[in-house]
Amino acid sequence: MAPQIPSFDHRLEENQPTDAQESKLLFLEEKRVRIENEILRRSILEMRDWYKERDAFIKESEQFKDDFWIRVFASAPAEIDQYVTTPDASALGSALKSMNVERFELNEKGEGEPRSIRLTFEFFTGEQNPFFENDKLVKEFYWRKRSVQTDDGRVKSWEGLVSEPVRIQWKKDMDLTKGLLDAACDLAEAEKKGGDRHDLPEFDILGNKVVELEAAGMENDEEDLDFPSSPVGVSFFGFFGYRGNDITAEESAAVTKKEEERFARRSKGEQVDEEEEEVDEDFEGIEVYPDGEKLAVALADVLWNQALSLFNNSLEAGSDLELEMEDLEDDEEDEEDEQEQRPKKKVKA
Repeated sequence: MAPQIPSFDHRLEENQPTDAQESKLLFLEEKRVRIENEILRRSILEMRDWYKERDAFIKESEQFKDDFWIRVFASAPAEIDQYVTTPDASALGSALKSMNVERFELNEKGEGEPRSIRLTFEFFTGEQNPFFENDKLVKEFYWRKRSVQTDDGRVKSWEGLVSEPVRIQWKKDMDLTKGLLDAACDLAEAEKKGGDRHDLPEFDILGNKVVELEAAGMENDEEDLDFPSSPVGVSFFGFFGYRGNDITAEESAAVTKKEEERFARRSKGEQVDEEEEEVDEDFEGIEVYPDGEKLAVALADVLWNQALSLFNNSLEAGSDLELEMEDLEDDEEDEEDEQEQRPKKKVKA
């Protein structure tokens, strides 16, 4: 009789960590995150002068200063390119002038939050930009934390990038977000005047708009398989409507202080109560760009950092395309020459 082989699930069930081991695992993970943040902090400070030198070189280069960043976007890796739809590519291709990334909450001494990001996009105006009037769009992302205690005594936490919607002044009939960004901005502005979010008419308007566009996105994906929509089902410019969560700087600072105390206790080997990750279901219903944090980090860590390499890739791709076109033209000319040299068949009378 063949020996019984334990199943995958069985092994997982049997090998559960003890409370002490689980606490140690969480401590090691928190330690890893802190080390990564320190590396990021040092890297930002060390690279600042290099970024200034790179940007000065771009601005001084008459040959490609106006198309540098659109070439970078054209060569963007899939983690960014997947969010740029065909109409988005037309808008960026015609209007994007430059891009800038700042870790604005980190001062010259390296003090502050290195994960907060400010993205600045500059655009051509007038006839060069048939989509919107703005000459600049600035989107700020703050790294914030929240910790709340539930009725049953459990503590739930959340951390990530939060932001405010940024309105775009679309030209007539050119809104690539189909009214979604305006609805997000309208709700955010109405909330600042006070009152419960759910009682505001702007809340229902935004909710209906989200449902409407989700339904339209599903239909478009079925009809146009060659040009699939973004993973979030909305234009790249919907990214400017991302909010993330509602957390004030004061609330986040208080949570950070408590975390420092908890980490100090853990470092001494003391046991501390663990927190659960919180999902704000109330906020999920009005988030117009669910991948906003992911895209913001990719733009800052990949597109901005690797801009020169991506630009060179676009030049090489252009050269390869020119060579392919030249080879194609040569082949066509050779075929024409062969046809002229062939003896013509006599036509019977």
